[in-house]
Amino acid sequence: MTALVERVAKAASTTAFGLSAAAVAFFLFAAAIVVGFLFWQTNNLLTHQVLGVLTAEARILSSEMKVGGQAKLAETVGAMSRLQGAGLYYLADDSGAKIAGNLNRIPPELTDDPHGGVFSYQPAGDSTGASHLAVAIPVDLGPDNRLIVGRDIEDQRAFADSIRLAFLLGFGVLSILGLLGGLAVSRLILNRMDAITATSRSIMEGDLAQRIPTSGRGGELDALAQNLNQMLDRIEGLMNGLREVSDNIAHDLKTPLNRLRNAAEAALRDSRGAEAYREGLERTIEKSDELIKTFNALLLIARLEAGPLEESVETFDLGSFVEDVAELYTPATEEAGFALSIEAEKDVFVRANRQLIGQAVANLIDNAIKYSRGGEPGSTITVRAYRDTGRPAISVGDHGPGISADDRERALKRFVRLEASRTQPGTGLGLSLVAAVARLHHGEVRLTDNHPGLKVIVLLSARCLIASADAAPSDVRAGIAAQ
Repeated sequence: MTALVERVAKAASTTAFGLSAAAVAFFLFAAAIVVGFLFWQTNNLLTHQVLGVLTAEARILSSEMKVGGQAKLAETVGAMSRLQGAGLYYLADDSGAKIAGNLNRIPPELTDDPHGGVFSYQPAGDSTGASHLAVAIPVDLGPDNRLIVGRDIEDQRAFADSIRLAFLLGFGVLSILGLLGGLAVSRLILNRMDAITATSRSIMEGDLAQRIPTSGRGGELDALAQNLNQMLDRIEGLMNGLREVSDNIAHDLKTPLNRLRNAAEAALRDSRGAEAYREGLERTIEKSDELIKTFNALLLIARLEAGPLEESVETFDLGSFVEDVAELYTPATEEAGFALSIEAEKDVFVRANRQLIGQAVANLIDNAIKYSRGGEPGSTITVRAYRDTGRPAISVGDHGPGISADDRERALKRFVRLEASRTQPGTGLGLSLVAAVARLHHGEVRLTDNHPGLKVIVLLSARCLIASADAAPSDVRAGIAAQ
């Protein structure tokens, strides 16, 4: 019982319950205004109806007085008094003595009111002793007679009381149901919030695999939970990536550092003296440069995954830019025995980071040169820039050994080198950097078979694509025209 009271108290203290209670109060206030107006209108209608009947009877009795005098009037009043209805009558002479009617006396409430009004009376033959409510008006018959014409309105009063009671009961029922509904809604929201809180605590304690449960019915809370889960997926991916980087640094950079130290130590022990020292320093500088490149690549990837894109974007023709970058590698590809084929679709205007796109293209071409076999028939590197189903795309294909389908996803991770012998220079960060550039532009990287060889496709987001140079800002259009 105590736990139930605590749960109800907790639900009643929520914002959802407060909003529900405010909505119920506003609804009841509006309902009270509407019902009050209807009650007032109904009361006016019944009042006008009673007054209309009394006015009609007063005219009839006045006519009887004019036609037949007091005797005829007394006969008519007596006849009307004997009818079983709501009519009330009292006819008296100038001295106040009763002549006819079913009222015993003139009501005191009407003694000083020449226009009539409401009064209470005791019906004749009523053994209960309960007083009834009635309304009456005086009829002008001259100084010798006094006539009161009235109407029992006990039924109207009972009707009004029933309406008032129904309103009060309805008001109470709606208040209770509204508060119960507010408690139910607040409890439902509170359960969802408790689930989110419990998941958050589990994540803070280190369980990054936890996700916020969804009801599957859609709605704002499910949409919020899905967005939070996507954020948690991203955070988990970054944490796993950080963990992998730490592990890879420990394994992949430890060996080069040991080699660097051994080379320096061997140069110091070399008996040739200054010449050996010079050779050792040159080798140390070369290996240090490789280590610096590795660390620079790691820093660039980290900056790409953490930094915003909007601050560094510009609008340019993707096809012309990719063609310019590929042409810079023409001498290197020819020297390595490759033929470079460039297929760049023009007027593919994108809004992206020009420097990072160029870095990605350069890495892909460098990988194609490094891991393909040059000088053989069909040893061609193909670079393309085009539209792919409404998205800007870049692809670099070669005819080398390729990457098996099982290793393609792993090849995009940091420090992964599929060459077991590692005879080729490299850090295993080239494709990882390309994937980071794609993710920064809300895109993706696909590794496919080039029959034979490998084709790497970089798909940027459709949001990066601009319909034409005219859609770009004026300062950007000027820059495009100057290219």
